[in-house]
Order: sequence, then C-alpha cells, then structure tokens
Amino acid sequence: MQTKSKQFLISGGTGFIGGYLCERLMREGHYLTLLTRSPEKYAEENSKNQQFISWESDLLSAVEKSDVIINLAGENLFGQRWTDEVKKRLYHSRIDITKHLAQAIKQAKAPPELFISGSAVGIYGDAGGRLLDEESASGDDFLAKICVDWEKEAMKAESEKTRVAIPRIGIALEEDGGVIEQMKLPFSLFAGGPLGDGKQYVPWIHMYDLCGAILFPIGNESLSGPYNACSPNPETMNELAAALGRVMRRPSLLRVPEFALKLVLGEASTPVLSSLRVQPKRLQKLEFDFQFEDLEYALADIL
Repeated sequence: MQTKSKQFLISGGTGFIGGYLCERLMREGHYLTLLTRSPEKYAEENSKNQQFISWESDLLSAVEKSDVIINLAGENLFGQRWTDEVKKRLYHSRIDITKHLAQAIKQAKAPPELFISGSAVGIYGDAGGRLLDEESASGDDFLAKICVDWEKEAMKAESEKTRVAIPRIGIALEEDGGVIEQMKLPFSLFAGGPLGDGKQYVPWIHMYDLCGAILFPIGNESLSGPYNACSPNPETMNELAAALGRVMRRPSLLRVPEFALKLVLGEASTPVLSSLRVQPKRLQKLEFDFQFEDLEYALADIL
C-alpha cells in the first residue's frame, strides 16, 4: 500500500468490519469522511482527519474531494429471520447505496481514482466440497442474487478515471462480532460445538488480513473487478469448532443440528449452513501477504 496520505470517503465505516478498517487507515495517517444516517451520534469522534457526514449532505462534493471511496454498507445478515420485509431491507441496503455512490462517481467532474465496493463469497451459493475461485459461477439462492446485483451496480462506476475493485468478503474472524461472537458464549459455558452437520466449509479470514485485502487494490493498479477476500485455507465447521474449543480450552461436543437452525432462523441460516470452499486466487497471484493462514493461530491471536 502507498504511504502517501489519501482522502477516503467510506460508507459502512461504523459497522463491524468498517470500524477496524477505519482504525487502520487512521493509524496510517489518512483522512476519512464517513457517510452515516446519524452523524450526530459520532460528533465526539470528529477530528482533524476523521469526520462524519449525512447521506443528505452534498455527496457529489464529498466524492470529488476523495481519492478513494470504500463502500461497505449493508444491513446485518445475521440475528433475524428473513421475512419478506427483512429480505427487502437486506437487498436495498446494499443495492440502493451502491447505486447512489456509483451515480455520484459518474457525475463527478473530478471522480476518485478508485472505488472499492464490498461483496460477499455468498455469491457462489452452497457448493459442497467443490473448490471455488473468482471464475466460478454464481449461485441461485437469495444471498447469491443480492451479490450479483450488488456487483453490477458497483461496476457501473468504472471509467477511464475510476477503477472499480470488488472484494468478495468471507467470514471475518474477530472477537467482538460476527460468527466468533455468536459461538464464544456457548463455548465459555461448556456448551459449544459445530453448527449444522459440521461438514460445510467456512471461508474464514482474520480481520487483520481482511482489512489488508480490502485495501490491497490501492497499491496494486492491476487489481480490478471481483476478487476473493478470504484465507487460502478454508476449514470445515467441525474444524472451526474444534479449534475454537482448543483455544478456549473447552470441549466441542454439543452440535447444533441443521433442522434446529432452520427452525429458529429459517432462510437466515443459509450463510451458516452453506459450504463455501473458496480460494483467494487473484490475491495469491499478486502475492498478497496473509499474516494468518492457519485457523487455530488466527483464533489464538483473536482470543
């Protein structure tokens, strides 16, 4: 990554992944403008190199002042059943914001040099034990269809002046959010174990590597379009649970059966039960330096 300070415009910067990403950019001396529905909530966090603005503010002006735009916005997929109303929110929270940003980039007289717009490895659908890379076909379930439309909207921002890069984000591992936060409590109570049959592959990535992967196109001008942002060593849910048990010094015995997850979560159990044996082929070709390729080592660092 280049060392020169840049001006970033970020959507989704107050979320689970966005929070870690912004912290890293601040440490590296960059200037951040974060788009949020409620900028007043973050008034005390405004500083010389970080400010929060509303979506109702002059977006075109903010776009024209930016070197790089990062789009990570989207309602959380987990923690609620996917009713028809929820599915509409999940879809539109991603598609509409991406469309809004892409249109502003196209209208800008001085557009940013790079638009990094998030997607997810869920684009491939449930693929069993089949190896997946960026050339693999998309799936046909709800999450896959969101990702397909999400990426289409992002690519509309591409021009001679603006490069578009789309990290297909895997399961981010960090202590205070995502799947680890959900699994940690049962394990601490000696009631932990795999989710589903445990044979499904989990496309995990340590948060440190994920932030590096999201920012990787900044210093690599040949990287554009979709690329997988996940560890080169996906493991099964059985191994994830076993490794988590070893790190926490707890047994991994109490499996949560597939039917129970579907009973409680319905279609929202898809991200947990789908098997995605994804390879970050494009990152590997560009010699991205993964700091955490071993799952147990990654979990030990987090916990």
